[in-house]
Amino acid sequence: MPLLAMAAACGGPDSASEPTPPGGTESATALTNVPSDTRIAALVYDDRYSVPDGFFVDERSDTTRSYTVHHVLDESASYEVCSNDFAVAQGWEDNDNATRSVQGYYVGAYENERYFEFIRELAYSSDVGNVTDVTSPGFGRVFKCSSVDRDGVDRNLLDGYSGTIRSRPVTAQSLRTLAEYLWQFSYFPSARKKVIDSVTVEHSGKAQQILLLAFATRQGFDTCDLIEVVEWRFEVDLETGVVNRSFVPIKRFEASLSDGAPRVCG
Repeated sequence: MPLLAMAAACGGPDSASEPTPPGGTESATALTNVPSDTRIAALVYDDRYSVPDGFFVDERSDTTRSYTVHHVLDESASYEVCSNDFAVAQGWEDNDNATRSVQGYYVGAYENERYFEFIRELAYSSDVGNVTDVTSPGFGRVFKCSSVDRDGVDRNLLDGYSGTIRSRPVTAQSLRTLAEYLWQFSYFPSARKKVIDSVTVEHSGKAQQILLLAFATRQGFDTCDLIEVVEWRFEVDLETGVVNRSFVPIKRFEASLSDGAPRVCG
């Protein structure tokens, strides 16, 4: 199933109808400078490319071994909890670890201006597939409320309320950091998902961070893939810090790899 159809089923912006058929059809007015289909396909199929230069990359990306990063969630798993108290955050993470399918022993803690992080060595059974080491590091995080409060966010939706930035002053840069950080931990059911661009726009007491995304979906053997191009728009009120997001389909086309080279079909 195409990604946008799955997003619509989860309450996305097109939940009232099926997405338009392939063929480069424009779905909405883009706020970014959208590259050509050929350029997008080249980036989608480039295994060395993930995000544009200057994009936020998580602090743990240079960890030498395989690792996991997760955020402690509220009981409904709707949003990430927050606290400014280290002991409270540690208690939440400890309880969270006890309920996880793969638990770990406590190694240490780390914090920055955005979150508390609790480091554990996760123990895997030797019969788990694709595990070369029976342990790997896990990093459990609790947001600091003084940075961002995600209370009330529905993580199952791609649109709507996305939290409140509490750090002051609220700036376009603080929105960019939040939006690009959240991208690192957002699940999309696509093996090939790329950030084509990340654009900042300021206007009338608000700022927007627009992530131009591209997703490839296999459509069957010896058939071109469906490429879907979307803007994920985050907007913050620079006075209140309230952030809302919208997931806006821009266009779709078909492409494939031919002898290792990307090509646009049709």
